[in-house]
Amino acid sequence: MVVVIVLLTVVVFFVVDLLLRLALKKREEGRLRMERAEALDTGLRLDYTDEAVSLKRVEVESPKARILAVDDEPVVLDSFRKILVLEGFSVDTVETAQEALGLVRKHDYDFVFTDLKMPGMDGMDLTKAVKHLRPDIDVVMITGYGTIESAVSTMRFGAMDYVEKPFTPEELGAFTNRCLIRRQDRIEKEIAPRVQLVTAAVEESHSPNVINVPGGIYVSPEHTWVGIDITGEARIGLDDFALKSLEDIKDIDFPTQGSHIRKGEPLFSLRRGESTLAFPSPLTGKVTGVNHDLTYYLELVTRRPFALGWICCMEPSKLSEELGQLKIGADALPWYESEIRDFWSRLTTLRKAEDEGERATETTPEEAQLRGVELSWSVFSDTFVGSSNAGTPVS
Repeated sequence: MVVVIVLLTVVVFFVVDLLLRLALKKREEGRLRMERAEALDTGLRLDYTDEAVSLKRVEVESPKARILAVDDEPVVLDSFRKILVLEGFSVDTVETAQEALGLVRKHDYDFVFTDLKMPGMDGMDLTKAVKHLRPDIDVVMITGYGTIESAVSTMRFGAMDYVEKPFTPEELGAFTNRCLIRRQDRIEKEIAPRVQLVTAAVEESHSPNVINVPGGIYVSPEHTWVGIDITGEARIGLDDFALKSLEDIKDIDFPTQGSHIRKGEPLFSLRRGESTLAFPSPLTGKVTGVNHDLTYYLELVTRRPFALGWICCMEPSKLSEELGQLKIGADALPWYESEIRDFWSRLTTLRKAEDEGERATETTPEEAQLRGVELSWSVFSDTFVGSSNAGTPVS
């Protein structure tokens, strides 16, 4: 009976705690919504005609992003302000492309939402001008029925996406939040990652912008790691730089257990669609085991790379000689920083060329993302492991 009472008490505690959290969250959301509604009311009474004749500005505290909306229909701009301000965005609206360009020159916006069909300068010309003046701003096209094909074609000139009017508040809010996630993802990928040494005092980071270097594990120039057991057996896997650079790994081709492989010869391969990367062995020796758990739980490679994500084991035959050619701990940090700079420089150059190519053709966001992953695989192969792919294992 006592056990039942204790269990019921615990259950009641958790239920009450959950309900309190939900109530507090709802209350906080209500408070923010009221503050944004007040900001909307205040902003519409202020005069910004010194900046642009038709400008109306609503700023909220700690906005998700700053948006400039351009449309020759005031009713559409009213909808943008009311919907997006309540969603947590700061919003400027103007009725002409010429006014928009003047504001883009003076202010830092994250997005420009522009109507496609406008008198004078239309949305396509405004897109070209914004991307020329401020390539960091993401442009979204506002289009009506019958002009979707034209809106899609503006993506050749740098537009991120298009939204079709009329739209409901839920549709516009969800669409804009998705655009924000895409923008944040793009910006994150444009920032070269930093390196950190993982020690007892510094935890491993799962951020794509942080490369973990475990203090007690050896790393090879081809970005595999080597951990030596007390028995002398070596476990081998992919280092954090390889995993975060390649991103989308679909399968692993394991070495044959019992095979003898010399240092520098292919040990295992990664596959993604038509792309294959063969990684050279960091040691000479006999393959004594492979991690078949990865066949069923491939995510272990990225979630626990240095514990459960090992790929194979070897019995080294030249351990003392070959370990001296690997790097370990703090001594590896300057080398990693140099490797990242090299990789990032090549990748950035090719990404710019790819962006130009995408603008010349009609490319969906999904296709652009796929090309980005393929580009990372290609640059990584050419920079670090390309020369090794021609080798063959020794039996």
